[in-house]
Amino acid sequence: MTRLRSLIKEVLSTPPKKKDCNCGCGGCGKKAPVLTENKAKSTISEGLQYHIDKKVPLHESVYRIGSEKHFALINEARALWVRELINVSEDDQAILETHLGNFGLYEGEEVPLDLPMVSEAKKKSKSKKKDPPLNKPERGGSKAYFVYVRDPKTKKIKKVSFGSGGLRAKIKNKEARKRFAARHNCKNKKDRTTAGYWSCNLPRYADQLGLGSKMNTFW
Repeated sequence: MTRLRSLIKEVLSTPPKKKDCNCGCGGCGKKAPVLTENKAKSTISEGLQYHIDKKVPLHESVYRIGSEKHFALINEARALWVRELINVSEDDQAILETHLGNFGLYEGEEVPLDLPMVSEAKKKSKSKKKDPPLNKPERGGSKAYFVYVRDPKTKKIKKVSFGSGGLRAKIKNKEARKRFAARHNCKNKKDRTTAGYWSCNLPRYADQLGLGSKMNTFW
């Protein structure tokens, strides 16, 4: 019985062994690269030394991902790691086991290996701007009004600036509208990509431009 009590006391008084985290930190929870005693600090680059001193993991690189300095950091760490001169965390080891930092040929172009890339389709979809509202005149621009239209020939969107401050005063004058329509041959203005078409049709958009009630007519 005395022997049994002695064994129990010995077990309870022995501190639990820390689990090896395989990063050289002795299970202390630090995730940064850890330099072994076999390598002098003077031969390590400033970037890698910063990661070691500040306990910054390689996957949280201080350099822009995909930059020359980032690739150089990974290649330097890999060279030391394979020679067992530094210990790294499991996450960093997964990076060093890839070909990150090396280049290969793809469709005749040199591309970085194992570097996540955004596909061209995604790049285009992100860079594609939303089309402005078409055929809806607004105030402002280089003249009194402007409107976006789609050119039927080129299929491209075109901005058309038209009108002047004087048009606003004449819009409620029936005789002035009649003379304007005759002078500008409004009944034959059919091309929406021209300023003349929109000037002639301004009364149709009077309400949304703040010029009064809509008038379903030419000038």
